[in-house]
Amino acid sequence: MLNEKIRFLKKSFRFRRLYNTIKVYLSYYISLLTKRAIYWGSPPVVMIEPTNICNLQCPLCPSGNGTLKREKGYMYFDVFKKIVDDIYKTAFMVVLWNQGEPYLNKEFSKMVKYASDRGLFTLVSTNGNIDYDAEEVVNSGLDSMIVSLDGTTQESYNKYRINGKLDKVLEGVKKIVAAKKKLNKTNPLLRWQFLVMKHNEHEIEEIKQLSKELEVDNLELKSVQIYSKEDIEKYLPTNPKYRRYKINGDNFELKFGIKNKCRRIWTNAVVNWDGEVAICCFDKDGDFKVGNVMNTKLTQLWKNKKIMKVRNQILEDRKQIPICRNCLEGVKIKIEETKV
Repeated sequence: MLNEKIRFLKKSFRFRRLYNTIKVYLSYYISLLTKRAIYWGSPPVVMIEPTNICNLQCPLCPSGNGTLKREKGYMYFDVFKKIVDDIYKTAFMVVLWNQGEPYLNKEFSKMVKYASDRGLFTLVSTNGNIDYDAEEVVNSGLDSMIVSLDGTTQESYNKYRINGKLDKVLEGVKKIVAAKKKLNKTNPLLRWQFLVMKHNEHEIEEIKQLSKELEVDNLELKSVQIYSKEDIEKYLPTNPKYRRYKINGDNFELKFGIKNKCRRIWTNAVVNWDGEVAICCFDKDGDFKVGNVMNTKLTQLWKNKKIMKVRNQILEDRKQIPICRNCLEGVKIKIEETKV
């Protein structure tokens, strides 16, 4: 998406950040060549979880289906501030979600503004079932907003976004578009994300038309992630084009296989709402204990012995790490992307 890339460069480019990113990627590629993990620099992208609580009950999401084992809560602003103060000189971007609905944190817009004022590109993903103060969203400096909307009727939408209200999401999008016009701003760039599933794949042409009517900036069709054989029949689209898996009876595996590498564990740090650092967004229950940002700076935790051990395991045999077997690393999850 060209407009987003241009905004990203204008807002977040700093020579120190570029130098740091070069160091990180160089250490990653040398690690791949030598099969021994090394790490230089600090994470250029940081995912921060405002909360792991959600107002929907999506059946394939640990927050929504009740399988998330971590304690639930909201990140305090002071914790967020500490993270940003540690990373803003070397990081380009903050991704403001993990599990949960970010806008349920009452200090979320304040968090966005704090990061944005320090020149960090800010990206959020929301289910849209929120009573937005649209002008507050725009004035917070939020750069890009992914709105998850998987249906053109309440019936199809609610089959996955359980407890969700389609009209509420559509109204929220309209309010933000109107606020952008009123305030004469181009941000946030609005990205409609549509998970293609068995019950909604027939709505794709309608969705393309509706996205134009709503004046969103981008429409993204995304493949759905499944976890069990029951999910094959219930959620996977009938058209193989919209699947990320190869199916063999009751078994499924990623089309692209699992290679002994993972760029994200070098480039994308993850901090949960309580300050605990996870090795990646797929470490949903925080099983790999790295440390807490309230005790040690994230830039130090991201290269400590615990995470270096995991990096070496990945380079040796990534399949032996359970959370890696259904991971998005190296998988094309966007089926189609359209500038509206």
